[in-house]
Amino acid sequence: MEQHVLVPVDVSSSSESAFEYVLEEIPSQKITLLHILNPVTIFSYPTAEGFDYGKAEKNEQERREYVEQIFERYRNKDEAGNRRIETVIEAGAPAEKILEYAERNGVDHIVMGSRGRSGLEATLLGSVARGVLKRSAVPVTIVP
Repeated sequence: MEQHVLVPVDVSSSSESAFEYVLEEIPSQKITLLHILNPVTIFSYPTAEGFDYGKAEKNEQERREYVEQIFERYRNKDEAGNRRIETVIEAGAPAEKILEYAERNGVDHIVMGSRGRSGLEATLLGSVARGVLKRSAVPVTIVP
């Protein structure tokens, strides 16, 4: 039976490391690259007159275009060969959306990067990888 591997993608090098790990270590033919647009960062443009929806929409569109470029670079890696690589962009809280996607789409394994936050920064900001690891119903591999 074919294994479906989910690789959450942000704009860090650890995401690319996670994808490369899948290409090298997991013989799955079906890989989904998932990027979550976090509304907290996309829609944070208050002005003295109120919320700037135009700037938020422009920021979201620029982010989508940038992520599509990242997806294209990943798909064009020589090691990707003839694997089926699906790309998805969703919006929401990253850990929750990753878990929802995995459950909704029959994902068998999640492989994700970790930015390596520690100490106070990790406590204050939380960790998407930690949240997914603690609550996932499928195996999770964290790649630095």
